[in-house]
Amino acid sequence: MTSQQTPAITLVEAVNLALHYEMEQDNNVVLLGEDVGDNGGVFRATVGLKEKFGLKRVIDTPLAEALIGGVAVGMATQGLRPIAEFQFQGFVFPAMEHLICHAARMRNRTRGRLTCPAVFRAPFGGGIHAPEHHSESIEALFAHIPGFKVVVPSSPQRAYGLLLASIRSNDPVMFFEPKRIYRTVKSPVVNDGQALPLDTCYTLRKGRDLTIVTWGACVIETLQAAQSLSKQGIEAEVIDLASIKPIDMDTIIKSLEKTGRLLVVHEASRSGGVGAEIITRVSEHSMCLLKAPPKRVTGLDTVMPYYQNENYFLIQEQDITLAARELVEGWK
Repeated sequence: MTSQQTPAITLVEAVNLALHYEMEQDNNVVLLGEDVGDNGGVFRATVGLKEKFGLKRVIDTPLAEALIGGVAVGMATQGLRPIAEFQFQGFVFPAMEHLICHAARMRNRTRGRLTCPAVFRAPFGGGIHAPEHHSESIEALFAHIPGFKVVVPSSPQRAYGLLLASIRSNDPVMFFEPKRIYRTVKSPVVNDGQALPLDTCYTLRKGRDLTIVTWGACVIETLQAAQSLSKQGIEAEVIDLASIKPIDMDTIIKSLEKTGRLLVVHEASRSGGVGAEIITRVSEHSMCLLKAPPKRVTGLDTVMPYYQNENYFLIQEQDITLAARELVEGWK
């Protein structure tokens, strides 16, 4: 395939581009899930794949998430590289036994004789006025399980590069796509097959006064907040975590050496969230860098409400700016 830069495309189109690229390069890559073939997926992330690669490689499954998880594990242990799509992150629960007890443990259980090179894709997060199972943010559940890599892209370029890396990984990857920004963020993507590392976060904005770590759709509100803070004389450094597991603490620590203040922003519920893990690691190993206690801006410890109340749960730009100002102005 000849590499070329695309016109500005959306995040969901970048996912589709990466799937096309890798399926063309590797005949062992197969796709399975509900409506991934005839309908091109519920969000049209798999449009055109069935027509190009055929029914043996793009497989419409029954409405049975346990089946999707189990079949993907079996495929992965027998030389294939399955990409299993769950229509929404909240639908993954019936497949958890296969994912946790088998996919994540296959390398250890067989002492390396078998691996599980599978990608489990799922749209996640709120913002589309859907019921709670369609709006989950449960990345922390999978980050807690040994054996998984957990990835959340927040731009078309990172979606493309991180998905390629995930497909090529010899261990299972949970690849969660923030559907609220599927079509709201556009940028050119070089379709050259270059993967991005699965253990690196990305500094999106330089700053001197505080470090804000975030991921997924919250990157958008965080960048907006950083712009607003700049007009008030506060320069925030914004880091897109991207890799929920493993976490690139080196980049975060280097930023804190400069700013001395840490704010973590995530849509998922507060208790047991990845933000707590980041803050704990900083507190354990780099407390001396901090000029102020770390803060979190998170979702609530509730089930995602129906759409009339959805914005009460979702992080707003003013929530981030308020927390940032408290960190900077309250601890000079």
